[in-house]
Amino acid sequence: MQLTTVVRRRLAATAMVVLALAALAVAALPFWIMWPFTPQKRSGLALAYALRTRGPIATTLGLALAGGLALWLWRGARPWRKAAIVLALVPTAFGAWLSRANPFEWAFTPLRDVVRVPAGEASFIAGPEMVLAVSMGGESVAYPVRQVAYHHVVQDVVGGSSIVATY
Repeated sequence: MQLTTVVRRRLAATAMVVLALAALAVAALPFWIMWPFTPQKRSGLALAYALRTRGPIATTLGLALAGGLALWLWRGARPWRKAAIVLALVPTAFGAWLSRANPFEWAFTPLRDVVRVPAGEASFIAGPEMVLAVSMGGESVAYPVRQVAYHHVVQDVVGGSSIVATY
C-alpha cells in the first residue's frame, strides 16, 4: 500500500512534534527527578543519570532528524506551515541545548561578597544553630547553614587564602 504525499507529510509533522516533546523530556526529566529538597529514589536517580549522560547524543540525533524532516516538509509548504515548521524546531533545539546545561549551577550560585561581623555582634545566630566553620592561617569564620542553604557554596578569603565552603 502506497502512502499519499499528504499522509507522509502529516506523519513527518507528527514525528517533528514527538521529537520536540522527547527532546524536552530528555532534558527536563533529570532536573525534575533530582530537584533538591525532595525525596529521591535509587531508580529515579539511575534514570536521571542515564538521561544526563546519554541525553546530549540523543537530543542531537533528534534535532538532526527533525531538521531533515523540516527540510523535506519545507518544499512546497505555505508560509504559515513554514512558520509552524520553524516553531516545531525551536523546542527540539532548546531540548538539545538544555541537555548539555546544568541549571543547578544557575540555582546554586556561590555566595560572594560575604559580610562579616564579630561573633559578639552576630545577634541573628541562635545558640544551637548549625554553622560551617573554617579556620585557616590564624583566622576563624563561621557561615550559618540557614543562610548558605540556598547557595550551598560560599567563596571567601580566610587567613589570606581563597576558599570555597560547601556542604
